[in-house]
Amino acid sequence: TPASFILNGIPGLEHMHLWISFPFCTMYVVAVVGNCGLLCLICYEDSLHRTMYYFLAMLSFTDLVMCTTTVPKALCIFWFHLKEISFDECLVQMFFIYTSTGMESGVLMLMALDRYVAICYPLRYSAILTNPIIAKAGLATFLRVALLFIPLMFITKKLPYCRGNIIYHTYCDHMSVAKLSCGNIKANVIYGLMVALLTGGFDILCITISYTMILRTVVSLSSADARQKAFSTCTAHICAIVFSYSPAFFCFFSHRFGGHTIPASCHIIVANIYLLLPPTMNPVVYGVKTKQIRDCVIRILSGSKITKS
Repeated sequence: TPASFILNGIPGLEHMHLWISFPFCTMYVVAVVGNCGLLCLICYEDSLHRTMYYFLAMLSFTDLVMCTTTVPKALCIFWFHLKEISFDECLVQMFFIYTSTGMESGVLMLMALDRYVAICYPLRYSAILTNPIIAKAGLATFLRVALLFIPLMFITKKLPYCRGNIIYHTYCDHMSVAKLSCGNIKANVIYGLMVALLTGGFDILCITISYTMILRTVVSLSSADARQKAFSTCTAHICAIVFSYSPAFFCFFSHRFGGHTIPASCHIIVANIYLLLPPTMNPVVYGVKTKQIRDCVIRILSGSKITKS
């Protein structure tokens, strides 16, 4: 086992690292400010103490962990050429990356179920989604991804490494680390694919079913205003799904079917976008599309005090 790895950044674009760092840094600052602002707003504003915003708080916290796990180290590589990372730090980073991305997917699935109950069973909404149910759902989502990814860390740690210690990436990606091993990594490939199906695949299936039922309910409404209002409550969530799953699908399919036609630098840039785009855009989308959040922000900017619980 090597004492440390060398994260080489984006191969082929080393001369562009300084310029690449500026959008990375900008997106990270927007993500941190936006998500911290959302968390504070949901915490202190009475009108946002509702199920939808509790799930949004989970999403914001997950986004903060997801981008903070990778971007500061990437900026150290780009700005100061601090490329070394210890083996144990690499495994810890890998665990937090995959746990946070799994949580992101799980929370988006919970938010889809929340929209399903709100639109299909509006009279029973508060009775079905109580605070204890929300807490248990969030805990179950975290335990699911944590318990699935912990074995992957042990499998990776037990591999014999004899193909150098240079990782051509900005963070410790599971397969990039496993490919440095001279042992059999078939278990890593199979288990990684299985975990992806049990998390992302299951969540996408639940989201698809939820929105199918929502669409059937909304179409059956007699009033055009009611249909538009029902659809508008889902707009921000649909945008969050697009921002999260679009780069994820590209990474998943390009690695398996893209072969050598797609440059490694493109893979790595999209992989970083996958971890940066949702944390950056989710606060913006929910701030613009959600009337209650927009009203709270306007009230604060106009000088009015928010009401503490």
